[in-house]
Formats: sequence, structure tokens, C-alpha cells
Amino acid sequence: MRNSVAAFIERDFFTNFIIAVILFNAVLLGMETSDVIMARFGPLILALDFVCLMIFVVEIGLKLFAYGWRFFKSGWNLFDFFIVGIALVPATQGFSVLRALRVLRVLRVISAAPRLRRVVEGFITALPGMGSVFLLMALIFYIGAVMATKLFGDGCADLMIAACTEQRHADLLLWFGDLGRSAYSLFQIMTLESWSMGIVRPVMEIYPWAWAFFVPFIMVTTFAVVNLLVGLIVNSMQDAHAEESNEKTDAYRDEVLSRLESIEKRLDQR
Repeated sequence: MRNSVAAFIERDFFTNFIIAVILFNAVLLGMETSDVIMARFGPLILALDFVCLMIFVVEIGLKLFAYGWRFFKSGWNLFDFFIVGIALVPATQGFSVLRALRVLRVLRVISAAPRLRRVVEGFITALPGMGSVFLLMALIFYIGAVMATKLFGDGCADLMIAACTEQRHADLLLWFGDLGRSAYSLFQIMTLESWSMGIVRPVMEIYPWAWAFFVPFIMVTTFAVVNLLVGLIVNSMQDAHAEESNEKTDAYRDEVLSRLESIEKRLDQR
């Protein structure tokens, strides 16, 4: 019985059905944010949302029955169990915030879709290498923030004493007045969000040589370190894909060998 249930829930039909329910439930959760739609179709939407939740509960129940304690050995099964469990907690009083967390059910499409699951596995595999890159970036940001504060923030404070009415001096203090503000401004510059006209050119009106600091910072952080992160993730995904291909090849080889053995036994019997 358990083997039959396990074979049923592992079929492509069942997996595709669950993905369709997840996507349909995501649309329902989005419709719940509209007061106009809820005023007109609120009861129907809530009823359909409840049906989707019951389908997820039945799915988890079937997996628990089919796999037993082996269900909890899979990280993806634990992920599904946690997401569905959150939706079952009553959203009343102190737990009212859990009503908003129902949207996490959309994340179940990751565990149901093999391609998305491979992407996440590749990302998780890349985390150890990414930690070293993040540490390098943190050091670069700390050094850059200290230098920016000393070069632009402290110097601007002296200028403010002589010309405290100029807005551009006040902007410099807002961007580079202390270590935290400098780090945040450098983060904005790294993302290339209004970095030129918004920050760098106003700074160059007071310090014409400021480009010599900002351009190398952008080259190092945006084009070098960030691309290094992307390279780590891509390599991890390729390794995950190669490992999956090897597993499929080994499974196919074992199946062929078992068939050959059965054929040899039949020939020997004859």
C-alpha cells in the first residue's frame, strides 16, 4: 500500500497538479489584497484558498504515510511541512501576523519544480565560497567608509564652520558625516543607483579630485567582487547539474545491468 502511494505521488501528473495548485493559490493570495475584489468575491476566494490548503495537507499526509520517518530525512519535505504548518496556525490575536505569512506557500513551487530546486541547491552549495567573498567585500567597505569619512566628511565639517549656509556642504555631511552614513552612501554607489549625478558630481563640486576615489571603488566592488559572486553561483549550479546527470547515468546503467542479468538467467534456464 505504501509503495503504491509513493509511486502515485512521484508521478509527473501528481507533481504538475501540485504546481498548478500552488500557482492558483498564489493568484488567490494576490486577489485578497484588493478591497474591491474581496468586497465582491471575498467568500468565494476564501473558500478556494481553504480548498488549496486542504490539498496541501492531503499531499503532506500522503507523503507521511508513504515514506514514514524517511519523510523527515529530506530537507525539501521539511520545508513543505513547515510552510503548510504555518498556514494551519490560527491567525488570531498575537498570531495575526501569520495570516500574511500564508504567502510563503508560493515558495512550495521551488520544492515541486525540479529545475527551481536545482537552482536553490546550487545557491546553497555556493554559500561557503560566498562567505569569503562577503568578508572581502566587508573589508573593502570598511576601508572605503573610513577613507570617505576622513576625506569628505571631516573636511566638510571644517568648511561648514566658514560657510554653514551652503546646501552642498550639508549634503556632504549627510552622505559622509560618520562611518555609518559613509558605508550606506558607498553601498548606493556600488549598486550604481544615482551614483554620478546624485552623489559623486556634487562631491566633485567641492573636491574636484574625488573621482580618483570613487571610480576605483566602483571598479573593485561592482565589476570585480559582484561578478565573482555570480561566478561562484554559476559554477555551483553547473556542479549540481553535473552531479544530477551522473546520478541519472548511474541509475540507467544499473537498470541496464539488472535487465542483462535477468536475460542471462533466462538463457541459462533454457
